[in-house]
Amino acid sequence: MSVTRLPVLFVTDLVVLPGMVVPIELDEAARAAIDAAQSSGDERVLVAPRLEDRYASYGVVATIERVGRFSGGAPAAVLKAEQRAEIGSGVTGPGAALWVEVEPVDEVVSERAHELAEEYKRLVVAVLQRREAWQVIDQVHGMTDPAQIADAAGYAPYLSIERKRELLEQPDVERRLETLIEWTREHLAESELTDKIGNDVREGMEKTQREYLLRQQLAAIRKELGEGEPEGSEDYRARVEAADVPEAVRTSLLKEVDKLERSSEQSPETGWIRTWLDTVLDLPWHVTTEDSTDVVAARAVLDADHHGLEEVKDRIVEYLAVRSRRAERGLQVVGGRGSGAVILLAGPPGVGKTSLGESVARALGRKFVRVALGGVRDEAEVRGHRRTYVGALPGRIVRAIKEAGSMNPVVLLDEVDKVGADYRGDPAAALLEVLDPAQNHTFRDHYLELDLDLSDVLFIATANVVEQIPSALLDRMELVTLDGYTEDDKVAIARDFLLPRQLERAAVTPEEFTITDAALRELAANYTREAGVRQMERLLAKALRKAATKLATGAERLDVDEPDLKELIGRPRFTPEAHERTSVPGVATGLAVTGLGGDVLFIEASASDGKSGLTLTGQLGDVMKESAQIALSFVRAHADVLGVDPAFFEKAIHVHVPAGATPKDGPSAGITMVTALTSLATGRPVRSEVGMTGEVTLNGRVLPIGGLKQKLLAAQRAGLTEVFVPLRNEPDLDDVPADVLESVTVHVVGDVLDVVRGALTPAGTAGAEAHAAA
Repeated sequence: MSVTRLPVLFVTDLVVLPGMVVPIELDEAARAAIDAAQSSGDERVLVAPRLEDRYASYGVVATIERVGRFSGGAPAAVLKAEQRAEIGSGVTGPGAALWVEVEPVDEVVSERAHELAEEYKRLVVAVLQRREAWQVIDQVHGMTDPAQIADAAGYAPYLSIERKRELLEQPDVERRLETLIEWTREHLAESELTDKIGNDVREGMEKTQREYLLRQQLAAIRKELGEGEPEGSEDYRARVEAADVPEAVRTSLLKEVDKLERSSEQSPETGWIRTWLDTVLDLPWHVTTEDSTDVVAARAVLDADHHGLEEVKDRIVEYLAVRSRRAERGLQVVGGRGSGAVILLAGPPGVGKTSLGESVARALGRKFVRVALGGVRDEAEVRGHRRTYVGALPGRIVRAIKEAGSMNPVVLLDEVDKVGADYRGDPAAALLEVLDPAQNHTFRDHYLELDLDLSDVLFIATANVVEQIPSALLDRMELVTLDGYTEDDKVAIARDFLLPRQLERAAVTPEEFTITDAALRELAANYTREAGVRQMERLLAKALRKAATKLATGAERLDVDEPDLKELIGRPRFTPEAHERTSVPGVATGLAVTGLGGDVLFIEASASDGKSGLTLTGQLGDVMKESAQIALSFVRAHADVLGVDPAFFEKAIHVHVPAGATPKDGPSAGITMVTALTSLATGRPVRSEVGMTGEVTLNGRVLPIGGLKQKLLAAQRAGLTEVFVPLRNEPDLDDVPADVLESVTVHVVGDVLDVVRGALTPAGTAGAEAHAAA
């Protein structure tokens, strides 16, 4: 077709396709286009979309049907779109309008276009049927021209402006129909899904409303007939009336049953009330077990389960003896303020703290429950959650009572020193009421909101490091310290407890495997260095696995003595090293306490030419750094007494405490640092068999320290034969096992000068002369 010139009328929020009749509000530019068309006598304009990033490639030639005003008074024109046209270059023309060259597009209709048109008509009819637009359906059925059918999509409300512009700029009828079919199918699928969701929601609401009305009618009918409430509520009321619970608890239970009877089954509160009622009714309010009154038998049970640990065994037997005498005299035994006991077993790992709780329960004839507190950081774990929270539960204490099935069990609070605190509260603070015999007879859990009497519960807490327990909580517990085992203890435990257990686990009989006491002593002395016996049990298990393998391959019997250990479990892991470490001046052997028990600590000092000063390494805490400063100040102030050349203090002094990767703190290495510095300054090595512990002051006084028993056990394990301890710690020696005091000579000192005189090798010995010569 020929190219013609037409004024352009741009539209923004509308896309006009051929066959459409549309009213358009006339702004200044649109009015100019209408006037230009009318003045030219052609009465036609090119209607094109206004695009932000480019000029449109296609528009539609439209005839001006009428010019007038909308009902609101705005100027308007009614245009009838006739044919799609491709826009060419701009040209000049009369008036203020923009004129362009346009070339009308010939619509090529193929046989496939007719097939696509029929498919599209079916989809359009389906869409219109959903909207019940029956008159429009008749018009669609009357269309036969595929191009006309495709361009009728300009009226479709479900197509966006962008998609309609895409149709305008698609001259190929087949492509246009294919695109429309795809879009219409998408729209139908979305409409069907939306309708399905709407129907489901509507049906659900109707069902809920119907059930509510029926339930109200049923309640009214029951009331008229004089019948009772539903079976579930009656069941709870009967259970509450039959339950053996305190009167205050019964009153609270009946209040909740009343709420349950008034609540709808659809109310979420109904589930909360039922759960609370079940929890309270399941608690053993008046159930207690009868304590064993045979003190001798109870002690026999404790001795059969554990070697040593005399102090804690004595405390349990004392508790049982007092309760037995009160029962004989008819005094109140069960419940009441302060009638329970709270014991804290503190000591290094592997000494039997956790297993002791179960033995105590067996000795008393009580139920046993273990509550693991390690890593607990939420206060609600102890006191429970408020009932308003979804999934609320009572705290671990209430759950332990429920699990035990009695109100006087033995509850083991394991790893109480590992409790943490964060934004959810401090569980250790929540334990203050639980572990106070003067308060826990009215313990109130947040979930129950009822007074629970815990006064008859025997609480046994365990901890590795007492210093990590808050002082207020520690004050409420009776501290019993388990400091570890001596070498003789370990041999006895291995012989009587560990070996039979490992023989059973390895399926080996005592006739097939024997091990001598000498081999067990070697295991305790040079294969392990621990306060407890866990590692020793692992080594026995390893030896028995090797033995089982040999028995399975033809051996009839295996007798293990000390020389056989290397073949079974490898070479010794620990050998005495104090002699080697202290062979040079400037190294002293100290004693320390860690979370794993007592240990040996070497203090090393060296001096070199350079700027005077003190360097400290070994991951030392502030208190230990201050101890080093105090030690250097004391040596400097008493240089003449100690025989130290003043020129020594002009050197760069370095104090190191291996192992460097282990953090260390505390004041008890004070006298060790004084001894190491004096040894370095005088060239007199420290005697290899000597260890020491004690805090030092600036004037040389030796102050007391803690953990003396654990430190002396560590000294024995390390092969030391002499130990210097503070004079004020002398009463603590009563707790040290006799065999330790026989193998280690303990010197009690009040002045650090006495330590230096006793710990350093005499002047003029080979070691000192060698150093002086160097």
